[in-house]
Amino acid sequence: MGIANPPPNPSQPSPTGQTQRSMAEWVTFMVATVLLLALVGVIIYDWQVNQDRPPAFDVAVAESIRITDGRYYVPFVITNTGGRIANGVQVIAELDIPGQAEETGEQQIDFLSGHEQKEGSFVFNHDPHRGELVVRVASYRLP
Repeated sequence: MGIANPPPNPSQPSPTGQTQRSMAEWVTFMVATVLLLALVGVIIYDWQVNQDRPPAFDVAVAESIRITDGRYYVPFVITNTGGRIANGVQVIAELDIPGQAEETGEQQIDFLSGHEQKEGSFVFNHDPHRGELVVRVASYRLP
């Protein structure tokens, strides 16, 4: 009787010195490679599409106004919806209440990169609900 050769163990080196891989390992490797290449492709595409878009701004004023020591604090969020960086973004709030002097406030945002958000508040002596409040971006600089 002859001695039967045992089946080769995939975790042991082949006669050439390399470890053999199972089909599951190859499938996992291929799936991971495809996912990695897709992720890198999406990042490069997004960078190419958004890098040349100039700064653009969206200013949202919160509905909740805080009253402290007789002053009205109006929170806001500014978002750079463009792709490029903006420096020295000037945000202005104007409160116009009929029969009273107009109140204004100003915020200076030093640095706002593409798709970044920053928060702040304007402080007024009069209730903003009693008048018309306009919050806008007045100017910015490119780096």
